[in-house]
Amino acid sequence: MTDENDANYRVTANELRQFIERFERLEAEKKDISDQQKEVMSEAKSRGYDTKVIRKVIALRKRDKDDIAEEEAVLEMYKEALGM
Repeated sequence: MTDENDANYRVTANELRQFIERFERLEAEKKDISDQQKEVMSEAKSRGYDTKVIRKVIALRKRDKDDIAEEEAVLEMYKEALGM
């Protein structure tokens, strides 16, 4: 029975190692992608674009149009209430 437990442990340890190594590869890929995104923003900035606004546009493109319209309506109402 000990041999069977040892075999199960080895398989589990091997599987665990595979999960960890896959995760580490994904972390490296994520860092590479992040570096590439920074390069894109740096290039956009060097061409005169406002990167803060670009980031807002990117965030808006991810959202539902109805959500955005509702938020903008509330924002306008608040601004009007404050005389802005």
